[in-house]
Amino acid sequence: MTLALLVAGACLSGCADIYNAQGMERAIAKHKTVAIIPFEISIDAKKLPKGATIEMIRDQERDLGYIMQSQMHTRFLRRVGQYSIEFQDVDKTNALLMRDSITYENIRGKTKDELAKMLGVDAIVGGTIRMAQPMSLGAAVALQVLVGVSGATNKIDVAVTVHEGSDAKLLWKYAHQYSGSAGSTPESLAKAMMKHIAKKFPYRR
Repeated sequence: MTLALLVAGACLSGCADIYNAQGMERAIAKHKTVAIIPFEISIDAKKLPKGATIEMIRDQERDLGYIMQSQMHTRFLRRVGQYSIEFQDVDKTNALLMRDSITYENIRGKTKDELAKMLGVDAIVGGTIRMAQPMSLGAAVALQVLVGVSGATNKIDVAVTVHEGSDAKLLWKYAHQYSGSAGSTPESLAKAMMKHIAKKFPYRR
């Protein structure tokens, strides 16, 4: 399904919250490779667009989860010289997950250390995105082609995490809320996120 949604010109709303675990620097100094897994997406489907179904919304969540995984990987690679680790190719990540029958729908049933073992990496980078539906008909969500609606606002809560691969300990977390209007793409959200994450990402040299 073609997915064209999200926040146009995603902008900041307040300051990002950054969590650094005690002993994080010692832990990440041992890491060589990390994997980015599909993002967990939640779209408020209380008021669906005309003709939409819960199944369509769930399809969008899955599609966006993989798109954001790919976008974050691409944007990290553009800055790869800034970091002390290598990022596992997302195609390899997803192929290895598929080999172990791990899908978007059941990946949350695995702990981060279990995933790290499957993927052969030292840490797991993951993310959650929770989207509100402020419009009465949910027009901020497009099912096939986004309907152009000006002035439609959407609040998006984003969290990106790094978990230790050996014991699943949360080492680092970035949390922020973005806002904007309907008509944008996952690329615009990833770009807005990376402007801030890039400077705070724990593997920065």
